[in-house]
Amino acid sequence: QVQLVESGGGLVQPGGSLKLSCAASGRTLSHYTVGWFRQAPGKEREFVGAHRGSAQNTYFYADSVKGRFTISRDNAKNTVYLQMNKLNPEDTALYYCAAGQPIVGTIRAETGYRVWGQGTQVTVSS
Repeated sequence: QVQLVESGGGLVQPGGSLKLSCAASGRTLSHYTVGWFRQAPGKEREFVGAHRGSAQNTYFYADSVKGRFTISRDNAKNTVYLQMNKLNPEDTALYYCAAGQPIVGTIRAETGYRVWGQGTQVTVSS
């Protein structure tokens, strides 16, 4: 079983950038699709982006972050990253990474992922 730990969250001004990390232990992340989700106060958790790795090497992003957020992997470090640029206050949330093998149609759904990290807080404020 893989375990996930997120890091890199913090306080950033509007227009700024942060890079979140999702470090895995237990098993290699290359076997999994890795998703990023976020949950703002008083709101449901929502899909941010995902990377279906291995031979498929396909990226998915929510419309709200497309063009601003980028997912990348470092297989040597068994880590997946979420680079977040042009942050705005609406991006304030607890960010989670998750790993799984979602079937077609579930890559944007929480139910597609079996393993979750504990989350890292991102706050965008001046």
